Amino acid sequence: MSFSEFLGNSKAVAEVRGMLAADRVSGALLFAGPDGVGKRTLAEMLAKAVNCERLKDDFCGACASCRKAENMLTLAREDTGRRREIKDSGRRVEGFVYFDLQLIAPVTRYILIEQIRQARNVAYTRPFELARRVLIIDQAQSVHWQAVDLLLKMLEEPPETTLFILVCPNAYELRPTIRSRCRRVQFLPAEDAVIEKILEVERRLPRAQLPLAVRIASGSIARAKALDLGEFEQRRLPWLGYLDGLVGEAEPVRGSADTNRPGVAVKPNWSDWQTVFDSTKALTEKRESYEETLNVGYALLRDLTSVLHARDDEVVNLDLRPRLKVWASKLGMTGIEKLKNGLDAAYRLQTRNVNQQLGLDALAVEVGMQ
Repeated sequence: MSFSEFLGNSKAVAEVRGMLAADRVSGALLFAGPDGVGKRTLAEMLAKAVNCERLKDDFCGACASCRKAENMLTLAREDTGRRREIKDSGRRVEGFVYFDLQLIAPVTRYILIEQIRQARNVAYTRPFELARRVLIIDQAQSVHWQAVDLLLKMLEEPPETTLFILVCPNAYELRPTIRSRCRRVQFLPAEDAVIEKILEVERRLPRAQLPLAVRIASGSIARAKALDLGEFEQRRLPWLGYLDGLVGEAEPVRGSADTNRPGVAVKPNWSDWQTVFDSTKALTEKRESYEETLNVGYALLRDLTSVLHARDDEVVNLDLRPRLKVWASKLGMTGIEKLKNGLDAAYRLQTRNVNQQLGLDALAVEVGMQ
């Protein structure tokens, strides 16, 4: 195992290896970029490399320090997973013990002040087993507001023996004062060629299905490795019925001079309400995966916008191009915006005890009244 096995983001890897080679690894680093591109993985690799006994700009994975580092990471992941399963939120923060190499991640919706306090307690002491202590703060944007000032103080004067690595999707979700005290390493979506190789080798997809799967992965290595194309198509199917039933057979609005212009909404005759209602029932059957269902809907709306503005190269659902054009032309930008606003509302309300099917039914009626 070494940096050479990291997939994608070759510039970020080169930057990290350059720091190691020059012996100029900053006391505080910020790894920022899209989810699923390997930010935390590279942070863990760097944590091993700064402690490796054999290599200067890489890690061997075999020396005593590399083996200890891997063991500490494993224990840290297991501890985080165990704490998240504790139903009593107050007990989730009991008995924190941080190793020389520690992964600090949310155990509730937030990284709590108790976690950051424990980080402070160990950061200013010498490492016990490794040459340098590394504290990886994953999803750093979720540090609770009560703990932000404490984190900032540590970053202002990081001890020589401790390296902080903050990992987050968007650097601008962090306070400017925190960003200014970290050296940023920017990550980008993985190249299509990298994603295609993963899908072909690990998922064993037929070549005919690769273009669609690559678009669905959207540059995310994690999404590509976990992608089940059949499951995706099943999750997408009710949305197709929803949109088909929603647009019905279009009838020009009398007296409108714009009905023949592309992208201008026309009034449907609402001939297929049963399809709409059947689709909303299917979309809301599994509450535990409703967020994933909404994400599929968002992707379809982005495709409709792309089709409407002749940006076919941005379309994700490549196999639906003919239907996307029909939906886009009949809904128009007004209808697409209403659907998007409706999905935003559904996303915000998903943690509350609301009737999700009724919400999507009402959204269809609202779009139909435009």
